[in-house]
Amino acid sequence: MLKRLYHGNLMGNLLEKRPYFCYYIDVSTCFRNNGMIQSDKKILVSGLMACIALFFPYPLAAAGGVEGQPTEKILQPQGLNYAGIYQLRQLDSSLTGSGVKFALICRSITYIDGEPQNDYRPSTEHNCFAGKQFNFNDQAGPSAGISPHSTAVCSILLGEDPNAFNRQLGRFYYQGAVPAATADIYEFWYFLTNNVFAGSPPDADIITASFGSQFEDWWTRGIDSMAERYGLIVVAGIGNGSDAYAPPLYPAAGTNVIGVGVVDSVDTENLAASLANFSLAYPEHSSFGPTADGRCKPDILAPGNFLAADDNEPNRYEPTGNWSSFSTPVVAGAIGLLVQKAREDPNLSLAVSPEGGNCVMKAILLNSATKLPYWHKGRLEKDDDHQVPLDYIQGAGMLNAVSAYEHLIAGPNKPGEVSTTGWDNNLLDKAENVYQITITEPNDKLVTVTAVWNKHYNSTYPFESAPEKDANLRLELWAIDANDPDNDYLLDYSDSNVDNVEHIYVAADANYTNYEIVISYSDIDEPNRIPAAQRYGLAWNLSEKQTDESIFWYDLNADGIVNDLDFTILLNNLLNSTKSPGGYLLGDINTDGVIDVNDVEILLDHRNLKADWRTKDK
Repeated sequence: MLKRLYHGNLMGNLLEKRPYFCYYIDVSTCFRNNGMIQSDKKILVSGLMACIALFFPYPLAAAGGVEGQPTEKILQPQGLNYAGIYQLRQLDSSLTGSGVKFALICRSITYIDGEPQNDYRPSTEHNCFAGKQFNFNDQAGPSAGISPHSTAVCSILLGEDPNAFNRQLGRFYYQGAVPAATADIYEFWYFLTNNVFAGSPPDADIITASFGSQFEDWWTRGIDSMAERYGLIVVAGIGNGSDAYAPPLYPAAGTNVIGVGVVDSVDTENLAASLANFSLAYPEHSSFGPTADGRCKPDILAPGNFLAADDNEPNRYEPTGNWSSFSTPVVAGAIGLLVQKAREDPNLSLAVSPEGGNCVMKAILLNSATKLPYWHKGRLEKDDDHQVPLDYIQGAGMLNAVSAYEHLIAGPNKPGEVSTTGWDNNLLDKAENVYQITITEPNDKLVTVTAVWNKHYNSTYPFESAPEKDANLRLELWAIDANDPDNDYLLDYSDSNVDNVEHIYVAADANYTNYEIVISYSDIDEPNRIPAAQRYGLAWNLSEKQTDESIFWYDLNADGIVNDLDFTILLNNLLNSTKSPGGYLLGDINTDGVIDVNDVEILLDHRNLKADWRTKDK
């Protein structure tokens, strides 16, 4: 019965649509294609630029390119450095993932008559896995085989090799995000049969998956159900964007899962520069929301192009290319470091509690993320969207492991007077919970607040959602006048009717030093609505206002120079924004909610601006 149900349901719904369910990667592919520029438009723009040059004969800025690279041995993959993981290890050298256990769900490459052939394993003969013990879980069928995809993913997460080598880069120290962590590796179909269908969680702190399907199904809801019931942290890749015809993929698009998008590496022929510098998340290469039911996804971004272990030779490392498969282990690894810290410090234990700990970790992760150029709630609009908590392609922003760590060690706070950075794992069992913060110097300060809670599912197949158990929470930030309550006002709020994340990112009012964070039920006034107590994770932080002079406001193709190619992209996006106002397009440089001639003028003012990583040959 189980086998018929299993194959009839999953095979029919997934494998017939295999283009969306395949791996995110071809590991031999390294750089994105800029062939989108149409030749006739390029000629037109070149002519326009020539005319413009008559009026703007001198570049406004030109940073010198970098010739060559340092010869000393460096850490790789450098994308981990960009996300703050290596810096975090410098702050606390003990943070290596020790004592943390991962469950990696890996998909077989080969199927015969719909049956997986067990070629899902990483190449354990590779040098970066020397001395590591992996536990493998699969059907006792065909002899286990090697997956290049799993090899690369596992190396980014768990690998370590002090004497790594690449013919273009020379020698380097290869160190994954959590080199001292342990891992159980599950073949996907085995995991569905023995864990998801049975409702039995794996013995792990963090589950991670670098594959997905465009369809919600019983197994994706089953993963959401396990996350809710057991407080499991689940991290998955969101998909490879419109170029791959990939919408937000499940399980990453699930309500209780952390969905990860990808930040592209820069476009340069210099391999070292490409692996160390990253630009933006592009709709072509990173799947974006909303989901079919209107929720924001992804939740967070991470770099995606890394040196990773090659399955063909035990001492070979090659670039992966920009795929969300490889941004996923970066986020999972960063969470692993936070879990290790919370386990070691009893004062932080609520952050890893099976009761709401996964909500706390997600809230901390999202609240500490760095906003990249063009971040805006929802799609392109002039005003802040109170009904959409996150950006549809960036989520809350890019992973910032150091900031996440600082959030965590700030420690838990309960409602009442709290520090300007902190978190809480709590129940909303009354009308509202209020957190009071004091900002002594509110000028040029930003307040960020994130609330996360789990949605509910039935505990048995087919794991249908249980909306009658769900709460709809509302997050508010009030400016408070201690001397005159009539001067209190609502500074900002986030109140989605579909998401189980609420996010505020707003400048403090220079005239107010007292603020209140209020979490409440959004729908408490609805007739016959008696909400059950809802557990939630909350994180907040005060930071300096960003002075963002990133070149990627103007260098839209990330090749290190602002020129006619970027003008072409902006022109395309300007035209497309009038044809498809609901699309997700980059180019609103002045953030006034529309791509127009004002943005073109700003781009022209920055022409010939160069990045310091750009070399003469790109």
